[in-house]
Amino acid sequence: MNELYTDYGYVSLNHVGESLCGDNVSVRKLSEDSYIIVLADGLGSGIKANILSTLTSIMMSKMVGSDIDIEQCVQTVIATLPVCKDRGVAYSTFSLISVKDNRWITIYNYDNPSPFVVRERKAFLPDYVVSEIHGKRIERAEFEAQPGDSFFMMSDGVINAGAGEILNYGWTLPEVMKYTAETVTEQSCAKVLATTLTDRCNALYNGRPGDDVTAACVRIREKQQVSMMVGPSTKAEDDDLMVSLFLSRKGKHVVCGGTTASIVARHLNRNIITIPNEMETDIPPISAIEGIDLVTEGMITLNRVLEYGRDFASGNKDYFSWNYRTDGASRLASLLFEDASDIIIFSGCAVNPAHQHNKELSISLKMKLIDELCEVLKSLNKNVKISYF
Repeated sequence: MNELYTDYGYVSLNHVGESLCGDNVSVRKLSEDSYIIVLADGLGSGIKANILSTLTSIMMSKMVGSDIDIEQCVQTVIATLPVCKDRGVAYSTFSLISVKDNRWITIYNYDNPSPFVVRERKAFLPDYVVSEIHGKRIERAEFEAQPGDSFFMMSDGVINAGAGEILNYGWTLPEVMKYTAETVTEQSCAKVLATTLTDRCNALYNGRPGDDVTAACVRIREKQQVSMMVGPSTKAEDDDLMVSLFLSRKGKHVVCGGTTASIVARHLNRNIITIPNEMETDIPPISAIEGIDLVTEGMITLNRVLEYGRDFASGNKDYFSWNYRTDGASRLASLLFEDASDIIIFSGCAVNPAHQHNKELSISLKMKLIDELCEVLKSLNKNVKISYF
């Protein structure tokens, strides 16, 4: 599959002692290939800053997505934001990346650290044109993206990281750019890149962020399809049809469940080889079938993947506890969350013989688990299709 898609992800850290983040990211999907992503940083921290940044990010994404002139957008935001009683100003900075047709990039930036590009592991600032709109200095850049390009936006909590802690004056933008370029690989997904950057900031703050921290990444990537087969079909005579359709799909193939693995192995006339876990874990071991990319146990593994997925979709705090592991849940999570753009699930609706004591409960729990996993994957901007057998 050579088509491109837009991958995006963002992570925030709250100012120490605050329950709400003063930064906000808003994403507006205009079509399958076009997006508006806005990162806004409200004045101060806490509730007031959160209100300012949320209003700004939502308004900017909607207006720019509706082709309203940027000058009018800025004027509308200035006129709409509530005024801070303590400081007498209505203030929220913003960065905006517009992606059209997974190809054409427009960046606007007002008073945030300048968004930058990483291409072939080299970071650079695009050619910004600076203009003044209603007294505000706005950076603007327009250019054509290349496959593999990564674009980074951040609040000033990133370049303030370490000030008064590990570093005297914080992290400079050139240092951030250099560090980020070293973390980008061809396989990196946007959410993980944003996670890596904010994790570094948290370390520089000694785990006590003195400012709200938000990093957002947008990547132009080649599509990767992953097909997953879970459970045998309701009618045993349909198993071979289900496997044939599953194997006919391009991309990577995952089999979940012992009975499912047996059906696939029989269809392929190949053996199943059990692979012991390399690390201590409560996840059942994986297996191997020649021609299949990953073979895992069923419900226990999928439940753990769902837990990882819920966390990945929010703050991604658990990422560094599973990304280096080789058990079935960790490997499947990496395939679905990091690698895949398109996911096709072949769900068999037969009752597992091991659950004969409560057939209705077992099949309803399985369907509920798969439905919840699909919703999490869709929230990660994955194109998900499911077929029931």
